[in-house]
Amino acid sequence: MNIIATYVNYYHVCHRKLWLFANGIRMEHTSDVVAEGKLIGDTSYPERAERYTEIEVDGVKIDFYDARNRVVHEVKKSDSVENAHIAQVKYYLYKLRQHGVDGATGIVEYPKLRQRELVELREEDVEAIKDWETDISGIIYGDICPPVIHSKICRRCSYYDFCYVDEDTY
Repeated sequence: MNIIATYVNYYHVCHRKLWLFANGIRMEHTSDVVAEGKLIGDTSYPERAERYTEIEVDGVKIDFYDARNRVVHEVKKSDSVENAHIAQVKYYLYKLRQHGVDGATGIVEYPKLRQRELVELREEDVEAIKDWETDISGIIYGDICPPVIHSKICRRCSYYDFCYVDEDTY
């Protein structure tokens, strides 16, 4: 199984979510938050589909890649898990570098917040990413689902009902 950018994102948010998603338990289709994020991504920059290319490298799909300027664009709804968004884009840059695209950069865009975060891949990131891949493989191939993390971000997660089905309060 290839490690995809979604795994990297979820790894930085919640190991339980990562394990569930990688093992075929998908809840995104039931989430209004996910639907809103998709709508923002689809409508915020309507000209993107014409100007930029969708590419796939080793099973990692990049929706908006500016090949001329070597820039990955990633649109997100909110910056509540910004570290995960940055990690995801660094993973895109890592995969591009593995395939001979040196010097690519990334931009995480938050249209609702009117903010942008520039992302570069540094040498120390490459070593960290190799560690992420090892950790991610250990999690997704593990026999036991990781525990609930009880974080404030859980309330808006598409897996919330699944994770807290037996909880009386949270």
